[in-house]
Amino acid sequence: MKKILVLGACGQIGSELVVELRKRYGNNNVIASDLCEDADEKIAGEGPFYKADVTDVQRIAEIVRENKIDTIYNLAAILSAVAEQKPHAAWNVGINGLYNVLEIAREQNCSVFFPSSIGAFGPTTPPDSTPQDTIQRPQTMYGVTKVTGELLSDYYHKRFGVDTRGVRFPGIISNVTLPGGGTTDYAVEIYYEAVKSNAYTSPLKKGTFLDMMYMPDAIKAAIELMEADSSKLKHRNCFNVTAMSIDPEAIASSIRKFSPDFELNYDPEEVKQEIADSWPNSLDDSAAREEWGWKPDFKLDDMTEDMLKAVKKKYEKNLI
Repeated sequence: MKKILVLGACGQIGSELVVELRKRYGNNNVIASDLCEDADEKIAGEGPFYKADVTDVQRIAEIVRENKIDTIYNLAAILSAVAEQKPHAAWNVGINGLYNVLEIAREQNCSVFFPSSIGAFGPTTPPDSTPQDTIQRPQTMYGVTKVTGELLSDYYHKRFGVDTRGVRFPGIISNVTLPGGGTTDYAVEIYYEAVKSNAYTSPLKKGTFLDMMYMPDAIKAAIELMEADSSKLKHRNCFNVTAMSIDPEAIASSIRKFSPDFELNYDPEEVKQEIADSWPNSLDDSAAREEWGWKPDFKLDDMTEDMLKAVKKKYEKNLI
């Protein structure tokens, strides 16, 4: 049975990944770790939880040794918009933290999952059906850390034989965790505002297409890649994965199928718009489909229906 450590377990992806991993592998075989003071009961209450900083190599190594960890999901990061305000912290967490994890993995013979992002691309990247292997010249600190992380993970696999794997996540939409400072957060906020006020003001312009994915598919991608046959992986760090390419109007149109009077307005935020404009409109994820059978389950309307139901329940129960 695998023994798994999830770093950044209180974040958007981590909080839901831990729950799913524990369903599959058992509560005591999935150790969660983060700096959060108030870890959700589903994380801290249902299995082992350690408060730890990914930049503290001795602490992380201690957790790995004590729990006989063989697989590490390193999700610790500072998201795109926040990273532009705190570039030094973004580098420290994103790269120095990853380096610590890779060194520990080398010494303790662990597999490592590293999540990259569409932020690893830049304005000179082909914007439509962006290839798996293409130019990556991001103009944000978040993007720089993701490209560096991809290369560093590849290096540790080729140089030291560490089983490193990763995906380039698109924008991720969740009905569980609230937005945390990402450029694509509008695609979560719009559903909350649709339920709350039946109107939303987008920080991105109409026609700003970005790849998106519903959280259940993001969790599925991470786990399926780590469970894939290593001998079939030609690429490792990192696979393009996606489910849909949408702009704010596409989401609004989908919401109107369930709430016909929904109103969408626009008030672009300069920093977020510049970041979004430097990212691809759509990704080619054929490598992931061919090498480990990637296939998303949710399309836009399926996601919208599920999101609206979940958010309405939260409001009814006064959870938000």
